[in-house]
Amino acid sequence: MEELLASQFWLGLGAIIWVNIILSGDNAVVIALAARSLPAHQQTKAVIWGAGAAVVLRIVLTIVAVELLKLSYLKLLGGALLFWIAVKLLVPEEDGGDGVKSSSHLLGAIKTILIADLVMSLDNVIAVAAVAKGSILLLVLGLLISIPLVVFGATMLMKIMETYPVIITVGAALIGYVSGEMLVTDPVVLEWFKANAHWMVDFELFAVFGHKFEPSVAGLIGAASVVVAGKWLAGRKPPGTEKT
Repeated sequence: MEELLASQFWLGLGAIIWVNIILSGDNAVVIALAARSLPAHQQTKAVIWGAGAAVVLRIVLTIVAVELLKLSYLKLLGGALLFWIAVKLLVPEEDGGDGVKSSSHLLGAIKTILIADLVMSLDNVIAVAAVAKGSILLLVLGLLISIPLVVFGATMLMKIMETYPVIITVGAALIGYVSGEMLVTDPVVLEWFKANAHWMVDFELFAVFGHKFEPSVAGLIGAASVVVAGKWLAGRKPPGTEKT
């Protein structure tokens, strides 16, 4: 109960929902594509059952990832991977087709949805596990709220992101922040940073009504680096290579 009353819990919950929405756009499209050949009365069933199975699978995988991130070197690896994922969000994708086969059978569509979501969810799993910082309650709530929102509001969310691309930029910066924070809190390097550059991992900017605002300097550097690198790479991308 005390965890639910902490301001950091609600900030973390908001971060998980935002990160998952930003990274799950393609997953929602896959679900729609997989069910498109079904009769109308079965499409909703396929989406509900496929998305439901995907939620359970994602929660299990993320809980496993939370535990794995406690091991040495895995935060370094995860942080580097998240940094690249965040940068890629800001770079236009090449048109390679969706590659998703639709199914005319309900079970076939559910299977396609589940497999596609599993293959495409590595970035979500790592990012959400990193934001949760070991809180199983936080990650379960975040996924339970955000995945249905993505699945059933996919079209609206994609239109909003197209209209306001700054949402993608802020989302990428948030993932970059998590990446930077992960890189300096791996057990292999954490003690060195505490001894030689403690401000990277322990920096209090200000306190309001007893609540400390302690942004990670490494996280802020990660966020800024992602935006700079992403915009630079996007500027070098030849015109006409965007995915349609």
